[in-house]
Formats: sequence, structure tokens, C-alpha cells
Amino acid sequence: MPSDKLFISPVVFNEMISHAKEVYPEEACGILSGDNDRVSYLFKMTNVEHSPVSYLMDSKEQLNVMKEIRRRGLRMLGIYHSHTASDAYPSAKDRELAFYEDVAYVIIGLAGEIPVVRAFSIKEQKEVKEIELIIG
Repeated sequence: MPSDKLFISPVVFNEMISHAKEVYPEEACGILSGDNDRVSYLFKMTNVEHSPVSYLMDSKEQLNVMKEIRRRGLRMLGIYHSHTASDAYPSAKDRELAFYEDVAYVIIGLAGEIPVVRAFSIKEQKEVKEIELIIG
């Protein structure tokens, strides 16, 4: 299970929001990596579903990113995706697909004028707990 805090650099935070806006109206998705609880790298992934209500990462891209993270001596700290028309809270499908209990799930809500970004741990694909997201 991830820590109760996730630190993310301002550059990566802004990249994540830019990615979500860039692929809108489809959901954006990607992988966050770093060390300890500090995110320092973002890997934009292709949403092979090309959907405004769900995402699925390209499996070849995902494998290559996992290899690159290991090569750099880092670890996957989070998975991010956007919600184009709903709150930044894990949907039933998000919970169902939360296979990594040791990472944070970061959701960028684009329903309002200003994006809302929140992070969660999801245990046993159902137990959702918000994680404090610290930009800096």
C-alpha cells in the first residue's frame, strides 16, 4: 500500500494536466515513477480504448515503460488518468482495474473550469482511501 502522502514535482504535475487537456475528450493515462514517495518522472501512455469514459494502456508501451523504470533504478509510484466529465474519484471500473495495491491512483477531473487532481490508494479493488498530494 502506498504511503498516505505522494510528493510530485511541479513540472510533472503540470505535464500530467497538459496531457489530460491534450487528449481531451478522450481519457488520458500514464505512469508516474520516482523513488521513495517522490514522483519525478511521467510516462504518457496511449489509451487504446480512445474513450471519453475509460482507459486501457497499450500493453507493449506499458512493458517498455516498466523496463525503463527498472533500468533507471526507480519504481512505479502511480498510475494517472483523467475523468473528462466526472469528479476526480475512482469509478467502479477504476476500482475493478486497480491491480497494483502499492501505487497511488491519481485522477485528473476535467468536469469544471479548473482541473481537480486527487490521489488514492485502492486495496482489494474496492477499498478507496485518499492520499495527500503534495506539489513541490
